[in-house]
Formats: sequence, C-alpha cells, structure tokens
Amino acid sequence: MMTKEYPPEIYGGAGVHVTELTRFMRGLDGVDVDVHCMGAPRDEAGCTVHGVDPALAGANPAIRTLSTGLRMADGVGEVDVVHSHTWYSGLGGHLAGLLHGVPHVATAHSLEPHRPWKREQLGGGYDVSSWSERNAMEYADAVIAVSEGMKGAILEAYPRIDEDRVHVVLNGIDTGLWAPRPTWAESVAANGFSVLQDLGVDPDRPIAAFVGRITRQKGVGHLLKATAGFDPDVQLVLCAGAPDTPEIAAETEGLVKELQETRDGVIWVKDMLPKEKLQEILTAADVFVCPSIYEPLGIVNLEAMACGTAVVASDVGGIPEVVVDGGTGTLVHYDEAAPAEFEAGIAEAVNAMVGDRDRAAGYGAAGRRRAVEVFSWASIAEQTVDIYRSLQ
Repeated sequence: MMTKEYPPEIYGGAGVHVTELTRFMRGLDGVDVDVHCMGAPRDEAGCTVHGVDPALAGANPAIRTLSTGLRMADGVGEVDVVHSHTWYSGLGGHLAGLLHGVPHVATAHSLEPHRPWKREQLGGGYDVSSWSERNAMEYADAVIAVSEGMKGAILEAYPRIDEDRVHVVLNGIDTGLWAPRPTWAESVAANGFSVLQDLGVDPDRPIAAFVGRITRQKGVGHLLKATAGFDPDVQLVLCAGAPDTPEIAAETEGLVKELQETRDGVIWVKDMLPKEKLQEILTAADVFVCPSIYEPLGIVNLEAMACGTAVVASDVGGIPEVVVDGGTGTLVHYDEAAPAEFEAGIAEAVNAMVGDRDRAAGYGAAGRRRAVEVFSWASIAEQTVDIYRSLQ
C-alpha cells in the first residue's frame, strides 16, 4: 500500500480511506499488507516511511514528492500487487509494478484536472502533479473509483483508460468508531470534558457544523457567505484549519471576522480536534453543512451521518451517492457561474432544517442506518482484494 498520509499524519479523506482499508484488509485470511508512506518515522510493524531526497530540499513541492515516489519504488520487496493512492504515490506504484512485474492498482480519490486552484499552491508543479497522476492512471492495471461519479470523471479526464479497467469501490465508514456520542454534561460525566462547553456553544440554540480543510475544494468561503443568511439564532461551529495557501488563509480570516462583527454564535476551531471531540460536535449539531465545490465522495458526510446528524450538502461529484436528498439531508445545486445562488440555497436549506428539528432528527436517524447498511469497511476491503485477485 503506497500513500502520502498514514496515522498519525492524516489530513483528509484519502488518509482515512487508506488507514481503514489497510486495517480491515489485514483482518482478512491470507492477506498481508505492507504500507509505504511519507512523513515522520512510525514504529508500526509493516510500515516503511520514505523521505524527500535531501538534494531536492529546496525544490518545488511536486518535484520533492516525485523523489519520495522513487524511494518508495526502490523500497518495495516481495509483493503480489502494489496499490497507490493519489498522485503523491502514483509514480512509486507505477515504477514498483514495472520493477517487480506485478499489477499496479491506483485509487482515484480526486483528479488533478478538476482541481485547477492547486496552481495557487504549486505553480508549475501543478503541471508536474497532473503528469504524474495521468501516468499512474493510464498505465495502472486497474483503477479504483470511490464513487460512480468519480468513475465518470476518470473516463472523461483520461479517455485513454479502458472502462473495463475502472472499478467502483465506495469509500466507507467505521460505524463503531463513528457513532452518536455523549454531549454537554453527559460528555463531562463520560469523558471528563465537553468540547461544546469549552467552546462556549449555547445548548439552547440550533447548531450548524462544518469539518474540513481550508481549501477551494471544500467551499469554506461559500459557507461563510451563506452563514450571513442563517436565521439569527443559528450558531456555526466551524472546524477548519490547514489552509492551502496564505492567500486563502487571509481570505477566510477576513470572512470570519466580518461575520463575527455582524452576528454572534460564530465559533472557529482552527486546530485539528481528536475524533472524540469532533463526534461530540457532530452529534450535537442540528445539521452538518458540506459546501464542497468538488468532492469525489465525501467521507466527512458519512462521518456526520454515522453520528446521527442531518446533512445539507452540495450536489457535486459523489455526494448524491452518499446523501439522499429528502431522506438523510438536503442537496443544494452548485453552479460555478452562480455562486450567490448556491450560497442562498445553503442558507435556505439550513434554515429549513433547524426550523423543523423533528424532521432533522429523522434525517439523522436515517443517515445513521444508511451508513451502517451501505458503507461497511469490511465489505470494501473484500471488494478491493477481489480486484487484486482478478489481476493475478
């Protein structure tokens, strides 16, 4: 398994996916999984960490990443299949497959051609990352898409890929780990803390929550503009950090400051919270808001649903395969050419949800059932191994 992210360094959905997939695959009979990742040293058995070539310490981030991919390919031992996740490890997977004469499987968690805002972050390195992803996808023996929507996006972005080589295996959720948790005083009694009390959230007012990175993809700016249209009683708990660039960090700071000057109940949590605290926030929220403008599937929606929370989300990518409009939440149409309409639609949907808390609770219960019944990691691990075996 080749990945940039692996515990404890997890920043997004791809890292969650690799972590859970690896854990559940290791529980299957006859399956041994070695992990090759990036970052700080780990002490986990079967996990090898690869760093950047020191000679390239000052290079463009994309070039530094490719040097790590070369080290990954060189570090692979006796394996039957190599599986890479995202462009960060795609070169390593491609070269390891060639070196050892074994199949290379690539999972697409997102696509570079559909994330042009990354040029802000990488400059010309965006063209390098785009090349690396295209190479890995087009030459992989099998490509895994995390949703039907992502499969269509792969075939549209890379028409050289034969459709028969693209397999849909949905992202999953551990509904034992992600579940409704004690809140407020009950959380203090059970856990010794209440993050809601610590943050100063009012238990008598409705709560809209967001969890995600500060990146163009996640639509944080759209959410903050939409919040201006929330009913005055609605509180926003914004768990958002790790900005992609100084520019988007400053933009977010400005929008939050503007909101806080015009309304109360806008609470910004910049630090990454442990799961227990996030789960308390999600459980207590009347509605979880996902304003993404690009989302292959959206594990964060599954996390909210598993905590029994109704969702208001954009209708992009794989989100409609997770959130059932009128069943587990409300989908709001996103049109790049009409951002103000999108923001007004989010505000309208949130206000309608908190205005009928019984309906919101019903959506939350239905979302919990859907997470348990449809998005099991055990099933996803078995489906993935079946793809490996089909390539032998």
